Amino acid sequence: MRIKQWNLLSSIEQQQLLARPAQAQSASLQQQVAAIIDAVAQNGDAAVLQYTQQFDCESLRKLRYSAEEIAEQAAKLEPTIRAAIDKAYSTIAAFHQAQTPKDITVETAPGVVCTQRFAPLDAVGLYIPGGTAVLPSTALMLGVPAQIANNPRRVLVSPPDKNGELSPALMYVAQKCGITEVYRCGGAQAIAALALGTESIAPVAKIYGPGNSYVTAAKQQVAQLPGGPAIDMPAGPSELLVIADDSANPSFVAADLLSQAEHGVDSQVILLSPSAKLLKATAEAIEQQLAILPRAATARQALASSALIQTRDLAEAFAISQRYAPEHLSLQFDKADEAVDQVNLAGSVFIGHFTPESGGDYATGTNHVLPTYGFARNYSSLGLLDFYRRFTTQQVSKAGLSELADAIITLAETEGLRAHARAVSIRLEERS
Repeated sequence: MRIKQWNLLSSIEQQQLLARPAQAQSASLQQQVAAIIDAVAQNGDAAVLQYTQQFDCESLRKLRYSAEEIAEQAAKLEPTIRAAIDKAYSTIAAFHQAQTPKDITVETAPGVVCTQRFAPLDAVGLYIPGGTAVLPSTALMLGVPAQIANNPRRVLVSPPDKNGELSPALMYVAQKCGITEVYRCGGAQAIAALALGTESIAPVAKIYGPGNSYVTAAKQQVAQLPGGPAIDMPAGPSELLVIADDSANPSFVAADLLSQAEHGVDSQVILLSPSAKLLKATAEAIEQQLAILPRAATARQALASSALIQTRDLAEAFAISQRYAPEHLSLQFDKADEAVDQVNLAGSVFIGHFTPESGGDYATGTNHVLPTYGFARNYSSLGLLDFYRRFTTQQVSKAGLSELADAIITLAETEGLRAHARAVSIRLEERS
């Protein structure tokens, strides 16, 4: 990777250096996804099975995993993996349990009581990607908050392997998180089934989880349907930005950059540092560590769209980070905790030399479902509140209504809404 000096670049070159790899969102892809959604709307289970047979397992004949089949698969899990999942479950549950919302009641005026209440969504769809990697960690990140929120229906979908099975690790997580339904299907067809419902899969209120460009497009399209489900957040390829200085260990920095680069060819990683020495040492460490990575080919393609950037100082690095708004932000310099307020536009921040980004992916406790593609400017990381809906109540006594009447009636009449005004005055005309 070549090192770029930020202050020697033109504004256009700077913009190009921070540009994300183009996502596959062509008109053709959008049309293909729309056709899949329409097929599921018309043919239900038959369409979902057809597409799953085409893309994942030719011999698949049944979508739903029974409770017995889930237990049978979970029982195959190796003890060491089971222990790792149990540890991650405990930290994720601890952090999300602390987010449990409380109702708020306020007497806004004498005799006027307003309350903000929370209720778990009735049905949530949890999409767990398959393909090149099995992701029990994502099942934990979605399943644990759904369990804590006590959503009545927790529906997990994931593409099966070539034998029509889901991994023992995934099924163990499903058991542990109290997932009520599990279906062997992925891609746009699974999203369509969650959104529209089929003979086997009842529709859900909200769909969560990352996926490829087809899944992302499907989530966006079903969310636009009349009466369609909500979705968790806009998603894109994984990304990491590291800010480091001479106090950082270049091997640590390189390992973090590669941990995200190996996700996919469209991932992006960026290192910002005022230290030319660190940048050079990190570039060398990247090459050394690539030599032993099983997914080195994938990482190399991602690195082609990535950058090592020398800044004048840390302050300039902070400004660039705020402009980029990364999914993951790693601060590898001494007293990094004192700088967090200056770099708050990020999905999740990893503070200090011994806080690897992969810790957040698995077991520190924070959620790894995060906004990408710069959406950290206005979207938040996934949390427990995303599994609830918020609503309000108000209760007004006659004396309380009398106190507010002039304000309500005046405002209603100002807006030309006489029926609104009358709904107040008629109550005050009634005898007690």
